[in-house]
Amino acid sequence: MIDDPVLLARAEALVAAYAAAGLTVATAESCTGGLVAGLLTAIPGSSAVLERGFVTYSNAAKSESIGVAADLIAAHGAVSAPVARAMAEGALAHSAASVAVAITGIAGPGGGSADKPVGLVHFGLAVEGATVRHLERRYGDIGRTAIRRRAVDDALGLLESVLAPTS
Repeated sequence: MIDDPVLLARAEALVAAYAAAGLTVATAESCTGGLVAGLLTAIPGSSAVLERGFVTYSNAAKSESIGVAADLIAAHGAVSAPVARAMAEGALAHSAASVAVAITGIAGPGGGSADKPVGLVHFGLAVEGATVRHLERRYGDIGRTAIRRRAVDDALGLLESVLAPTS
């Protein structure tokens, strides 16, 4: 995935724009296992932008590393809007970054259910001084690699949205 020319071009533009804006990023990744952070670090100069990345694959890691309440996970499940938001907030709080993106989902091939099928991914975006945003995607059971690639693509989109002018 890190050799995908489209993703690399977007990451390069994102790193340049964040550096110019003085913004830094933290990632909190579950189903993507650090792919967003890995993509950003493939870009020269990314050390000015990527503050840190958390791979919080297990529920315990979500709680211990970025402070997601265990009772929140128990009540909603790790793959949920409340947990994605809490992951983004936790990544922001446990770093010196100004922006944090979080990803939690079911990449498959197993692990899905009727309520939470394979391909369900929740994202959180936390920006200093702003309300945490949430994005839900249902990619379908298109294969583990494709789900993870689409999740990276959507995470980049969220990070890019921080730079978009507001009206």
